[in-house]
Amino acid sequence: MNYESQIEFDKIKELWANLAVTEASRDKIRNASFFLSESELRKQIKDTTNSRKLMECFGAPPLQNAEEIREILMISQTGDCLLPRQLEQAGTFLAAVRRLKDYLSRGKVNENPLAYYEENLDSLEELAGEISRQIRNESVDDYASGELCQIRSQMVKCREKMKQKAEQVMRANKNVMADNYCTLRSGRICVPVKKEYRMKIPGSVIDKSATGNTLFIEPNAVLSCYEELQLLNIREENEVYRILYTLTAMASDAAPKIQENIRIMEKLDFIFSKGKLSMDLNGAEPKINTERRIILKDARHPLMDAGINVPLQFELGGEVRGIVITGPNTGGKTVAIKTVMLNCMMAQCGLHPACKEADICMNDSYLCDIGDGQNLTENLSTFSAHIKNVLEILKEAGKDSLIIMDELGSGTDPAEGMGIAVAVLEELRKSGANFLVTTHYPEVKEYAKKAQGMINARMTFDQETLKPAYQMVLGEAGESCAFLIAGRLGMPDAVLETAVRAAYGEEAVRAYRSNKRGAVENPAPKNGFLESYSAVQPEDEKGQGGRNRNKIIKARKKHPADSVPRYQTGDSVMVYPDKKIGIVCMPANEKGVLRVQMPHKKIWINHKRVKLHVPASQLYPEDYDFSILFDSVEHRKARHNMERKYTEEIIQYEEL
Repeated sequence: MNYESQIEFDKIKELWANLAVTEASRDKIRNASFFLSESELRKQIKDTTNSRKLMECFGAPPLQNAEEIREILMISQTGDCLLPRQLEQAGTFLAAVRRLKDYLSRGKVNENPLAYYEENLDSLEELAGEISRQIRNESVDDYASGELCQIRSQMVKCREKMKQKAEQVMRANKNVMADNYCTLRSGRICVPVKKEYRMKIPGSVIDKSATGNTLFIEPNAVLSCYEELQLLNIREENEVYRILYTLTAMASDAAPKIQENIRIMEKLDFIFSKGKLSMDLNGAEPKINTERRIILKDARHPLMDAGINVPLQFELGGEVRGIVITGPNTGGKTVAIKTVMLNCMMAQCGLHPACKEADICMNDSYLCDIGDGQNLTENLSTFSAHIKNVLEILKEAGKDSLIIMDELGSGTDPAEGMGIAVAVLEELRKSGANFLVTTHYPEVKEYAKKAQGMINARMTFDQETLKPAYQMVLGEAGESCAFLIAGRLGMPDAVLETAVRAAYGEEAVRAYRSNKRGAVENPAPKNGFLESYSAVQPEDEKGQGGRNRNKIIKARKKHPADSVPRYQTGDSVMVYPDKKIGIVCMPANEKGVLRVQMPHKKIWINHKRVKLHVPASQLYPEDYDFSILFDSVEHRKARHNMERKYTEEIIQYEEL
């Protein structure tokens, strides 16, 4: 069942993917689905919130697509020589990494958790500096090395010398020249000589004019300089290749760090794309629950114009599991149920739903039946397509499902369609799922009014202007207003009276005549109707749904005192996601951020990204002096001097 296209979540994905920069993030977005792990979902939503906060403070992050860099790294590691253009692209990527590090570092002022990804990025200043110095405008710069600078300087002098010698020949033989300037033909400096004076100028004929009257001759005086230039060209080519191979080797050695930069940049791109979507849709961070509660305040359909969209107020939960929505055609019923499911789906994918406030339950499946579903190739009519979808939904429905059905029981005989609608609602009620159903059947409204765990709802409609108000009122059944709308659109009274008589009998016709506005009350269903559609499924199968069901993994409840692990100085910890070992040099503060000594550097990192590897008590004696590990020799010497005498030395420590 392609629920994504039915509720238009595929269009949300398209908007979302367009906000990503890297191709890897776009692929991840296209394959994105809802999370079943409560702890993972909460992390994803928090990432979305933090990325939006960071962008609201500092603007969009300087991200860059990394597909070409991957190809460049593959070339460097196979032993081939990188071209200047490819090295320049690598330098541009490293410059983007440096800018991203600066961007994230600014977020540390607000203690934004995403800012600490900066510690995992390496701008490789040495490699970036060498590329910037030696490569320019997709070629090796003249000043890339002293040798190359000298060679190219000699080449310039040699070309100038060749030009001077050619001009001397022309001045000495003005009467045989076809023109008064020398020219370059096939890389050789030539003088234009009239054809009949060929033997006057000793040298080699390199080219001739289109008419054949002018010969372009390289004088012998220039030839010796040309041979010198060729030797310089060989020396230049060798030096250029030496420089390119050196830079290629540096890039190959740095490949693991560059690949880690790519991984972090693509991960951040995915996270920031969620924040960008939240800003574009003016979304809000949702609360997540596993108690089957859905509360939406000022909810909007994300694909509708926010300027004309009427916000929806919706609430479902507690004893109420199902809502039967009624109201006139074009009254907004279908948009309402799509809005609810789409916002729930977005929240469970780690996005911000398009609403002012949201408290959304996790669902193990999203099931829907919207549209007529006709398929000529499969010989499916509207009703057949609906029933096929309904049977699949009933098979999959369980207590953690969210289900929407539009125009339940439509497309066939009204009496039989009504019966099927009630039977389906009874099955949904027994499954324990949350469900929203739209209908026009008055008997279904009456059933929903009496059935346990279900309520009616109506979409408001202005009977004076015949315009829907797009507001959902819970606890009340609505009217289809078909006679009212037909009358306002010009249907004659005689035709309407016939319609009323056929639908509700002679008494209803008299009521219609007394009230030309056509507000006809639908009579209650016949006695015994509900009893005829009693339980059709044994109670012991209640809520089982389909076989291989998804399962929601609830987060383990933590004691408040255990929310921030108490790491001790000297503890050996595993740093994720890199799985590198570090030593705690400063315990976690009240924000849960601790200081860890990594190889060659100290980093600030959130406690959620580290895991205890070996406690300090198993590594060091009880009174071990940790300053030996974490302080420089200068700091330890200064502290020793302070302890025994007055000194003007100052010890500076980094601040968080």
